[in-house]
Amino acid sequence: MTWLMSLALCLVPSSGTGAPHARPIVVVAANQSFNWAGYVQGALEKGTTFHSIAATWVVPTASPHRAGENEYSSSWIGIGGGCLDTACTLTDATLIQAGIGHDIDAAGHVDYYAWWETIPAPLVRTTVRVGPGDRVGVAIFEGRVPEVWTIAIANFTRADFFTITLPYASTHATAEWVIETPVVISDAGVVSVGPMPNLTVVRFDNARANWVPAAFVPEERMQLVDFDLSPIATPSLPDAQRDGFNDCTYTASCAAP
Repeated sequence: MTWLMSLALCLVPSSGTGAPHARPIVVVAANQSFNWAGYVQGALEKGTTFHSIAATWVVPTASPHRAGENEYSSSWIGIGGGCLDTACTLTDATLIQAGIGHDIDAAGHVDYYAWWETIPAPLVRTTVRVGPGDRVGVAIFEGRVPEVWTIAIANFTRADFFTITLPYASTHATAEWVIETPVVISDAGVVSVGPMPNLTVVRFDNARANWVPAAFVPEERMQLVDFDLSPIATPSLPDAQRDGFNDCTYTASCAAP
C-alpha cells in the first residue's frame, strides 16, 4: 500500500516566544527569496493550475544556529503563494499549506509540531505527534466541490494521522515544496522574520502535483538568503526520478539525493 493510499484511508467526513506564521514568497530574484528554500512550480510555467499536492519527508533535527536566540523553521508543502513562472515576475497571494514546525527557544529547547494554515488566517497546530527522524507525509487536495479542500498529515513512524476538510478560495496558481523561516509575531505584537536554526538535510520525496509525479526541473529551485544575499538554505538538483530533492541549511550548495 502506498503512502498516498494510507493517507486516503484516514480521510473521514509556547508562551513569550511568539507564534510563527507562514506567508507567501518574498522574492529577491528569479531563484532567491527571503523566506523559502525548495521547489516552486507555477501555472504559467507548467501550463496548468494546481488542485492537489503531496510529498513525504523525514523530520529534520534542529539545533541552535546562534546560542540564546529564538529560532524558527518549517518544512511544508502548499498550493498558492509562490511564483507563477520560473523568472518569478508574478507571485500569488493565496496559500493553503501544511507541514512540520521545528523551532528552538533561547534556552535551546526544540519544539516539533505538525500544523496547517490558510493565509491570511493564523497557523493551527494539530494533534499529530512528531519528532526528529520521523517519516511524515502530507497531502492537500480539492474535492469534487470546488474550493473545498482536504488536508491530511500522516506520521508513518508513529502511526498518527490528522485530516480536516474546509473551504478555501485559492487561485490554484502555484505549488511548492519548501523549508521556510516564517514571520514571527511576539506577544507584544512585534513582527519579525524568525532566524533559521541549523537543520539536518531535509529530503523531500514522492512529490506529486495534481496526483502525478512533480517532474522537477532545476529552474524551479528557490534559495533562501538573508538581507546580505548570503545563503540560509539551498535546495539540491532533483533526484533521478525528478520527484524529490534535498534542502540544506547554511550552505551555498546541497548534494542531490
